[in-house]
Amino acid sequence: MNARTLLLAFTLLLSGCDIEALLADPKVVQREADAKAIGGACRHGLRSIEDCYALNEKASKSAVYAGWKEMDQYMRDNKIEGVAPVGLKPPSPKEEMITETKEEEPAKAKGKATAKAPAKAAVH
Repeated sequence: MNARTLLLAFTLLLSGCDIEALLADPKVVQREADAKAIGGACRHGLRSIEDCYALNEKASKSAVYAGWKEMDQYMRDNKIEGVAPVGLKPPSPKEEMITETKEEEPAKAKGKATAKAPAKAAVH
């Protein structure tokens, strides 16, 4: 075989291959696939895309969105209802403020109770 024939055969063999996929880092490809799966799971779990981003800060937002959008279309096409999430959700900033307020209230209540106790004792 001459060089031209060999080059033509090699070119024909590679024409059916996805060259970018062959050259891509497997770890990056896996992270993108995981982020896309996270997005799909969030949509199926009736989570908003914003909640999904907040719960998975390290995942690629574009891949999460792509998975969420793909699952949304799939669920609409097949009339699939989502499943309510059962797992724990990290507290939002609003809930954290409520928690701080709740912690301060018992301290204030204790202070009021001790102030009222002598007053009641004096009345009796």
